[in-house]
Amino acid sequence: MSTSYTIPKTQKAAVVESVGGTLQIKDDYPVKQASELAPGECLVKLEFTGVCHTDLHAAKNDWPVPAKTPLIGGHEGVGHIVAIGEHTQDSPVKVGDRVGIKWLAYSCLECEQCRKGNEQVCVKGKYSGFSVDGTFSQYVVSWVSHVTPIPANLDSAEAASILCAGITVYRAIKHSQTHIGDWIVLPGAGGGLGHLAIQYAVAMGLRVVAVDTGAEKRDLCLKLGAEKWVDFKETKDLVKDIKDATGGAGPHSTIITAASNAAYEQAIDYLRPGGTLMVVSLPGQGKLSCDIFFTVTKAISILGSYVGNRQDAIESLDIAARGKVKCYYTLKPLSALQETYEGLEEGTVVGRVVLDMKQTLVYHL
Repeated sequence: MSTSYTIPKTQKAAVVESVGGTLQIKDDYPVKQASELAPGECLVKLEFTGVCHTDLHAAKNDWPVPAKTPLIGGHEGVGHIVAIGEHTQDSPVKVGDRVGIKWLAYSCLECEQCRKGNEQVCVKGKYSGFSVDGTFSQYVVSWVSHVTPIPANLDSAEAASILCAGITVYRAIKHSQTHIGDWIVLPGAGGGLGHLAIQYAVAMGLRVVAVDTGAEKRDLCLKLGAEKWVDFKETKDLVKDIKDATGGAGPHSTIITAASNAAYEQAIDYLRPGGTLMVVSLPGQGKLSCDIFFTVTKAISILGSYVGNRQDAIESLDIAARGKVKCYYTLKPLSALQETYEGLEEGTVVGRVVLDMKQTLVYHL
């Protein structure tokens, strides 16, 4: 028995109208109707959406690649499919399914990178909340080939942040060239990506050194399974403290989730020989600076890791659904998005902020 939904003409959405413009909450933003969907497109009615540091960069437009404007940001949405474009063939999802909207909204699935599992760098890729409108709205258009089914036993609000922060750190750890029992350092460990990275690392048998600042973040990191804590504001010698925490030799890998140039510059110094630096966070105007001599003579690997593909999404959600990873989040309404951006910029957000889109339902039929 098929499910049908009444789709309103307008919705509430958070919109940045122009480059450098201010965030505006609009009550009358148009909703794309079922008859307007192209083959392969679907319309999702959102329940929750996470807020990511990337959304702040998109709103400020301070990356080397500009975001579209006007822009609805957001790329960590969970909701139900309410319509699928006519003439869509072999859809892996159906109307009524609960699905997630990720950063990667679309890839061609035919190019070399897509065939090799690097869908996120597809030259035809479309990105939610950046090159196409995202999830800071009640309804969002996406593609049936790329929305991700949400496991039945995973809460929608918790699943939201797994769709970006979780996928991103999970893939980075998978490719960090580490093995069970190895040490891994996580700068930014108390933040949105970092607190999930601790749990994925522990689930994968790694020993975690958490780097961040403040008692609240310290307590959260240790609660989630980090064995050691280094406060970067209190330490007099960060490199020495990290090496000491790992028995003197330094960690086998580091996943940089802090949007700080300094976090990258220090990594070569504290990594043990043969260690791996995973480049994950994206400072607005960051440059990767490292000592070439010691990078070579310590045989350090430097690898960029960019979100994840469709399989990474399924795996990271499955681990969370089995109780191995829990997202710690604060639930807020869409109207709190601007203050959330300010908290991200100041580094005061602990864990993740998730917006409850059900609190903002406004119908104009």
